[in-house]
Amino acid sequence: MAKKQVWVHSSHPRSPSYLFFSIVALSFLSLMALLIYKVDNFASQTKTIVGHNLKPTPWHIFPRKNFTDESLHTRAYKIIQCSYLTCRYAATDGAAQPSEENMEKRRGLVSSRSPPKCPNFFKFIYRDLEPWFKTRISIDIITQAKKHAAFRFVIVEGKLFVDLYYDCVQSRLMFTLWGILQLLKKYPGMVPDVDIMFDCMDKPSNRVKNGSLPLPLFRYCTTEAHLDIPFPDWSFWGWPEVNIQPWDEQFKKIKQGSQTQTWAKKIVHAYWKGNPDVESPIRMDLMQCNDTNLWGTEIIRQNWTEEAKAGYEHSKLSDQCNYRYKIYAEGYAWSVSLKYILSCGSLPLLISPKYEDFFSRGLVPKLNYWPISSVDLCHSIKFAVDWGNTNPSQAEAIGKRAQQLMGSISMDRVYDYMFHLMSQYAKLQDFKPVPPSSAQQVCEESLLCFADEKQKELLKRSAVTAVSSTPPCTLIRRPNPYFFNIWAEQKQKIIDNVRDMENRTNAAIT
Repeated sequence: MAKKQVWVHSSHPRSPSYLFFSIVALSFLSLMALLIYKVDNFASQTKTIVGHNLKPTPWHIFPRKNFTDESLHTRAYKIIQCSYLTCRYAATDGAAQPSEENMEKRRGLVSSRSPPKCPNFFKFIYRDLEPWFKTRISIDIITQAKKHAAFRFVIVEGKLFVDLYYDCVQSRLMFTLWGILQLLKKYPGMVPDVDIMFDCMDKPSNRVKNGSLPLPLFRYCTTEAHLDIPFPDWSFWGWPEVNIQPWDEQFKKIKQGSQTQTWAKKIVHAYWKGNPDVESPIRMDLMQCNDTNLWGTEIIRQNWTEEAKAGYEHSKLSDQCNYRYKIYAEGYAWSVSLKYILSCGSLPLLISPKYEDFFSRGLVPKLNYWPISSVDLCHSIKFAVDWGNTNPSQAEAIGKRAQQLMGSISMDRVYDYMFHLMSQYAKLQDFKPVPPSSAQQVCEESLLCFADEKQKELLKRSAVTAVSSTPPCTLIRRPNPYFFNIWAEQKQKIIDNVRDMENRTNAAIT
């Protein structure tokens, strides 16, 4: 009986063992943990256009960005998704470049349209690129410029690739790259392949040392003593940190604000509002002129932290045009405020500008601004105010011409400047641009993927909505070699004339 029971028991299959499934589950969990670790580790080494894993530029230190508002895994997923997957998905989803056949048709259509003539200040493209007319630009020189650059962008066949070295303050990098993407969309198939080193901080750094070749470096401003190549600044597409709108919108609002009061009813003082705490001796000196009775000047210290809390209700640019005179004072270097001051229709008072952006080279003293001396600053401002109040029609005319100049610099012209600058630069390259292995492709979708809601709103509002039906404006011929020296001498002569007027007036008073 016992044997039978044993035989019967052994004739049935054994009950399932959970050991195998436990091993599989454990292996799966281990694999997942390893995968998550690898993804997190990979993401922790990936540099992004919003500053992940990037240090601030060593030549202009600013607080490192904080990304602790999201979990490590969420941040890693976003970095991988936005940096490596979004552009590939967009390309397969219909966002790829048009076919060559369609591009040829479009080039024919565009070339049949008559473009406008570029503004005069476009001539300075030739001056900015003159150092490389003879030597041309080699890949070796590009590589040497890396030590001064925050990032490098390469355009190949209408696609944008970016190699990141250092972080840029606030959202400058994001909005600068957005502008380049909009240029590619506006003129598809027309922007040449190009390789550019770019520094997104304010002060020019590119001086030529004896016996060395000049290094091509793009940034937002330059000076007479530097070879940095000025490029339209990020705020043309918006500046979310200080609530500034895209340029076409912002100019329209400023112009409307300037028309709420006639010239006769505008406040008869000079006005400046800004942040003096930016290592700017000029702005600190300007604070001493804050006396409407003595100097005819009203100076207001801007506290951006408090303004942000108040929703920027007290810092709307369109509400600051009810003064006859608006003062421009450079900050740490050049300031984006220049274009908004010139747009007001008030008489712009420019305090001895040292730095130049891409369009300010077209300014002419007494034609579209009044030159203010940084020496004996308060007296110089008072003289300008007194002169304007004594000659109101002339002062008003200068202010209007400044506003008209800024009105002529629409976003169409901004894109045209970018196009011609990059096209002329590309002609000087003696190599075929190729994205470095460490570069990432950037497209509209990947950039928007990284943007927060406020950034995303401005980016979308500043987006090019249609391919241009006309070609870029016609670039003026390269002027003779003496043109720029003559231009500078003529401007200086007018400034000296104004200084003589001031000195004679001051001598008569004393």
